Amino acid sequence: MNSNTENFFKDKVLGHPAGLFVLFFTEMWERFSYYGMRAILVIFLTGAIIGDNPGWAWSTEAALSLLGTYAMFVYLTPILGGWLADNKIGYRMAVVIGALLMTIGHASMAVETPTFLYIGITFLILGNGMFKPNMTAIISKMYEGHDEKKDGAYNIFYMGVNAGAFIGIMLCGWVGEKVGWSYGFGLAGIFMLLGMLQFVFAQRLFGSVGDVPKKKTGEVVKEIVMDGDEEVTVKRNPFTLLDFTLIGIFVVSALVFIFNDPMSKIGEIKTLNFDILGLPDSLFFALLAAVSFVLLLVIRLSRYVRLERDRMIAFTIFCIFTIFFWAAFEQAAGSLPIYTRDFTNRILEGNAAMGFKIVDLIVTVVPLLIITYVLLSLFRKTFNRIGLSNVILGISFIIVWAIVIFKLYTEFQSTETEVPVTWFAILNSLFIIMFAPLFTKWWDSKYNPPASVKYFLGLALLGLGFAFLAFGARHVPAGADSASLSMAWLVFAYLFHTLGELCLSPMGLSYLSKLIPARMIAFMFGVYYLAIAIGNKLAHYVGGDIEKIAQEYSLSTFFLIFTFIPIGLGLVSLMLHPLLKRLMHGVH
Repeated sequence: MNSNTENFFKDKVLGHPAGLFVLFFTEMWERFSYYGMRAILVIFLTGAIIGDNPGWAWSTEAALSLLGTYAMFVYLTPILGGWLADNKIGYRMAVVIGALLMTIGHASMAVETPTFLYIGITFLILGNGMFKPNMTAIISKMYEGHDEKKDGAYNIFYMGVNAGAFIGIMLCGWVGEKVGWSYGFGLAGIFMLLGMLQFVFAQRLFGSVGDVPKKKTGEVVKEIVMDGDEEVTVKRNPFTLLDFTLIGIFVVSALVFIFNDPMSKIGEIKTLNFDILGLPDSLFFALLAAVSFVLLLVIRLSRYVRLERDRMIAFTIFCIFTIFFWAAFEQAAGSLPIYTRDFTNRILEGNAAMGFKIVDLIVTVVPLLIITYVLLSLFRKTFNRIGLSNVILGISFIIVWAIVIFKLYTEFQSTETEVPVTWFAILNSLFIIMFAPLFTKWWDSKYNPPASVKYFLGLALLGLGFAFLAFGARHVPAGADSASLSMAWLVFAYLFHTLGELCLSPMGLSYLSKLIPARMIAFMFGVYYLAIAIGNKLAHYVGGDIEKIAQEYSLSTFFLIFTFIPIGLGLVSLMLHPLLKRLMHGVH
């Protein structure tokens, strides 16, 4: 048992080390800023250039192209940030640097000029890469020798993730829509700064955990695995000249696509001014990147012993399903806000308005009261040791409560209520908090389904959520620019999307740890994050066509695409069950 980590368990909050709750609140403010900014970005960019709170009147295609490139980098840069922390600067320094870069990024976006928008997004991408992978790494180090406590620790930590997303979308969304976009972007930056400061001044709690890493020494241990009935000594699989060539083609073509796609749609700047093999340049480089990466995977996997090869093939199949899941699920950040703004009746009067205000009050205040209770519990245990950190955290909550009270007071003064576009995005976090414990109990019971069934459920529930939107929009004619559809269809969609997420999303990292040998986890972790990154980019690449498809066919047709493809892939997952079971060699 690691004696260094024993000190963490002297001061407990709700049965866990106080340091865990410092990380809880640091992650909460980071997620507050990330989801708060993302909630208003597309609505701001595509908003009319006239009115009380004007936007920039970008096309949906241009706005979602920028969002897709940003979201893709958000999932790629943690690979580099994790390596840098592991080998050079340590986890805690990486978190501080990442938080500082993101603070600068949010502040830049608050200026509301194109130049500062791009500067801000660049800083957010770099900061996220430093921050995201290293928070969980600190928890892992903190709980060394206390493996029985890890599951509970991560559950608490991810409650912080969802609490931050919930509060960030609620407050940044409301302030951005009702007060001004700059204030919404600026609010995200303020809480990122406060989160960074409360973490910096709590360093005494962490001892040497997350410090600059020591140089690694020692012999390379041979790894022996079973290949059928025989013991086989694993051979190293070094990268060859062909591997590096394919990596080079993949990286260059992927970067050309990632940058060319938004530049061609926002500024009409193209890498090449002619088609290649009959394909637009962006699509050509995207396909070239995909082909080169598939070839790299096939060539490398073929060199492993059968057991390892089979398990990595199974994980690769799961990654393919992951791409298409996120390509549909992430419509929540792109096309769904457009649908909510233009095609949903959000004006409420009389009893309906009062009913919404009461619901909004409950879902706003109750989670905040619970988190405030956690905050006070942390204060009681740690104020003598990290008083300044606690004071900064307390100021953060005073600001939150002040904004919430102002928001509720303002809403209750009006007789007519317009539900903010961004309000519906909080439903995902709310439903996760409500249903995650039930799914955890299900996975821990004897009725825990196999991987293929979980992926089927995740994809099918996701598709069913879009089916509600398609059904609700069935009478909207082709070419319509607006409609007054019921908000209930959105609520049902977010509910089933969240249920699908709870079935599928946690599975990726779980099966990564079970199927992949320790020496190759870094490479396959990169593959998994690449799958999510591609899914995010694909989501907004396709979602940018919502207006085009609605004009040429119908709005219902757009959502039917995201109904049939996930459900169809879910059925494929079920049919692959015998193959996947054989490839996984006993892993459940």
